Amino acid sequence: MVGPHPEFIPPARPIIGEAEIEAAVRVLRSGRVVQGPEVAAFEEEFGDLVAGRHCVAVNSGTSALQLTLMALGLGPGDEVIVPSFSFAASANAVRLVGAEPVFVDIEPGSFCVDPQAVAAAVTPRTVAIMPVHLYGHPAAMDQIMAIAERHGLAVVEDAAQAHGATLHGTPVGAFGTAGCFSFYPTKNMHALEGGMVTTADAEVARTLRLLRNQGMEQRYANEIVGANMRMTDVAAAIGRVQLTQLAEWTEQRRANAKFLDSKITGMVTPPVADAAKHVYHQYTVRVEGNRDAAMARLTELGIGNAVYYPTPIHRLKPYLDSDGKPGPWDLPETERAAAEVVSLPVHPSLSPADLERIAEGANLAGGAR
Repeated sequence: MVGPHPEFIPPARPIIGEAEIEAAVRVLRSGRVVQGPEVAAFEEEFGDLVAGRHCVAVNSGTSALQLTLMALGLGPGDEVIVPSFSFAASANAVRLVGAEPVFVDIEPGSFCVDPQAVAAAVTPRTVAIMPVHLYGHPAAMDQIMAIAERHGLAVVEDAAQAHGATLHGTPVGAFGTAGCFSFYPTKNMHALEGGMVTTADAEVARTLRLLRNQGMEQRYANEIVGANMRMTDVAAAIGRVQLTQLAEWTEQRRANAKFLDSKITGMVTPPVADAAKHVYHQYTVRVEGNRDAAMARLTELGIGNAVYYPTPIHRLKPYLDSDGKPGPWDLPETERAAAEVVSLPVHPSLSPADLERIAEGANLAGGAR
């Protein structure tokens, strides 16, 4: 049996430095640990990343999506257009409010939702579009917003993987009715756990603040039925530290990706759309041969790798029809991506030697059979 490589390069490496530890300890010593001044400061500072929009901090990226759909009044009978090639949370949030996801295909290059597929999926029951900025590449928001405007639809951006990504200079999270970010430990920046909703609509922001806190702004003055999805001040303090480093980490990810682009020939490297700034939450290649063999070879060489996502959402058990089948969806690019993609390390902790090994390993693995 082959043991672990002595110099294994992990596919992701959450950064927790002394500054993050000191921030957490400072909050714990203060005694104000939930929905306090650190959360308010984090919301204000995150606004600079999304063109000054209102920001509402919550306890996870999934909560951000769910509360946004609740704030917009979605429920049974409503349809939301969602790419099937994403993490299940994108569609789960739709189901959690009683609405129904309508799955559409992706563009082969960006792995993001295909605007033509979105346009074709609009029905009288459609109330919202949820583009996912997958792997850190912005979706084609100019086209998606035009479709939404034509049909009077809300747009909820799933920006969980795309902190700082832009299209034509506009940051993700600043296009649609709302944008939803995640601060899970493996994201480009984290808060140990947490999420953020961004919106230009002050009333939506106020409703979100009510929904996250049992429906109240003033204690015991409940205005609506809400939940407990607050962010802790410990998480916010860590997020604030991470936010100050996001720009530097992003440029390192982009530099790492550029190096890999220039060296990898044995796999199909990720293209970037015109006017798009990709922030490389994942560096995702396509393996056109035997993916399992390629991944086994990468692991043998000590190079972390993973598939995001091996099963499209429409094929997951909760989304099968009553006969246990995936329903009427015709999503050839989604199926092809799920069968071909592999994500390689691109995180900012990689050394030049690591990058050389990753590129060499990818070229060797690309020929594996």
